[in-house]
Amino acid sequence: MMALTRPAGLRQFRVRLSREPAAAARARGHVRAVVADWNIPVDPDIAVLLTSDLVTSAIVRGAGDTVTLAVRCSRGRLRVDVYDGSRDLPAAGGPATPPTGPGLALVAVLPTAWGCFHTPAGRAVYFTLAFQPDLPPRKPPASRPAWEKPSTSEEEM
Repeated sequence: MMALTRPAGLRQFRVRLSREPAAAARARGHVRAVVADWNIPVDPDIAVLLTSDLVTSAIVRGAGDTVTLAVRCSRGRLRVDVYDGSRDLPAAGGPATPPTGPGLALVAVLPTAWGCFHTPAGRAVYFTLAFQPDLPPRKPPASRPAWEKPSTSEEEM
């Protein structure tokens, strides 16, 4: 008997956020909600931590007025991309520089894979987490605090 891998098929979520410090908290809330709602068998704390690392990097070192968070789930992996207007591609694990912190040091060691690429409008940095089939299915909480719910005021794409 073959075990089913959760979730089946491609699922996607995108949201544009203002490039400001509060965007990191909003992005964490979106990723936590997606992992729970889609019942993705990955460690949600790792997904949220890595998302925070990417969005913070885009806020501090990126360009433009907005960042876009894209979350995809397919082929046994969760993938999170963060887009901004900068043309500079980051290097993970660079030296810590106060007050901006360690750069993408966490992204260099925690995900299954990570990378970056140019886009017509700037760049994208992403990470993937492989499904962990041994994780028990989680039930989404009956209600979430308002900051964890996808906001209707931000432009979904």
